[in-house]
Amino acid sequence: MTVATPALTIEIDRQHQLPIYLQICERFRTAIAAGHLRPGDRVPALRGLATQLSTARGTIELAYTILVDEGYLQMRGAAGTFVSSSLPASVMRSSRAQGVQDARGRQSTERSGTPQTPGEPRSGQAAPRQQAIAVAMSGEPRPLQPGLPALDAFPGKLWNRLVSRRARNGDRAMLAYPDPAGYRPLREHIATYLGLSRGVTCLPEQVFVTGGYRATLELVLRSLARPNDRVWFEDPGYLFARGFLAETGVQLVPVPVDGEGIDVERGTLLDAQARFAVVTPSHQSPLGHTLSLARRMALLDSAEKASRWIIEDDYDSEFRYLGRPLPALKNLDRRDRVIYSGTFSKVMFPGLRLAYVVVPERAVERVGRVAHSMNAGSPTLLQAAVADFIGQGAFCAASEADACVVRRAALADRARARAGVWRTADCRFAARWNSVRGAVHRRSRWPGRRRRRRCACPRGGARGAAAFDLVREWPRAALAARPRDVLREHRRCA
Repeated sequence: MTVATPALTIEIDRQHQLPIYLQICERFRTAIAAGHLRPGDRVPALRGLATQLSTARGTIELAYTILVDEGYLQMRGAAGTFVSSSLPASVMRSSRAQGVQDARGRQSTERSGTPQTPGEPRSGQAAPRQQAIAVAMSGEPRPLQPGLPALDAFPGKLWNRLVSRRARNGDRAMLAYPDPAGYRPLREHIATYLGLSRGVTCLPEQVFVTGGYRATLELVLRSLARPNDRVWFEDPGYLFARGFLAETGVQLVPVPVDGEGIDVERGTLLDAQARFAVVTPSHQSPLGHTLSLARRMALLDSAEKASRWIIEDDYDSEFRYLGRPLPALKNLDRRDRVIYSGTFSKVMFPGLRLAYVVVPERAVERVGRVAHSMNAGSPTLLQAAVADFIGQGAFCAASEADACVVRRAALADRARARAGVWRTADCRFAARWNSVRGAVHRRSRWPGRRRRRRCACPRGGARGAAAFDLVREWPRAALAARPRDVLREHRRCA
């Protein structure tokens, strides 16, 4: 049976600063949302659309690849490319209906006054094991250490030159108390970078610079949370975030994670009125799954119904060795429910201790007030140097260099997968690595409990390794799902 291709007119603006392939992606998303393209419809062939738009075939192919990665399209070989038949109904709402819901959503969320600060730490919630891990992961870098970038690939000479120039120019602003919201030029660079690379449209006023992801969570919770608020948290989830949240006045609601990411339906059954959801949609920490399009839309719809804030931790989205980085969850947010957070620890280096958060416009005043009351601004000298680093294009170049390291490590892992062997200087173990499309860490399966415990945990420094044992650190969820998995940093093993 031949499926007809619906008449579709796509227009591009060659004077627009947005690249043509991203314009094409946006046109298809709009056509699907408006109902002009329905599930199962065939889309124009690469060559035909390239001829229609008078552009290169590779440009169209790149746009189609992005849409396939996002779940909008499906490639069926010689049969052609089609709109995904598994698109959730919420994706195909008309723009007019979305606009009405946006207005209602904003009105419904402005009904309360300034929230209070989270309460005191709960008794009995101390995490000595997590403190031991934090100590073990500091200091000299070790192989297989999760979350550690390729420090040998970082342009250290350029960075030293930028910091030295800022220190020598005699600007008194570098020596004064920092702006609690962040160095203004850096906030502008971050807003521009996020718009181009992650599809996050924001103003510099919405960007707040913090001293790391923990400081980001503290700022958000102090601004928007109330004591005993309930928070959806991925189970298993990011270890250090779990430890920090457990010490505050919020109540964690563990929500299971499967191959499509956080299980929104299960979370609704566990607690439909939770006020926050902390998620890692681009690359789930620690299991590595990508949140599917259907789950993304379900999470956004659930947040709208419950007036819930979604804290998106986009910690390593720059690292993709198959295809282009996926758009952020914030890119799909039409109701201003997503609080987007990122960090410079992965592309640059973790010792910098700089991160950022993009808050919804209606929360800017509240967050700004709390930021000034905390008076916890990061050193202006380092912020200015990072702004110069981004402005000169070195940040994007460093990201590309890191991506090359990731690709080389992926190729090396494929060779190891065939042999089933990983080596350090003084040990040789068999392992089976999971397959992922990007990110800075991966899971592996190690045969034998004693061997896994001896090598794949922070205390395994004598063996030269610093991986996390999922069974040890996430006992309930990891033991049920992956009894012999360990988490290891992806790039320093090549």
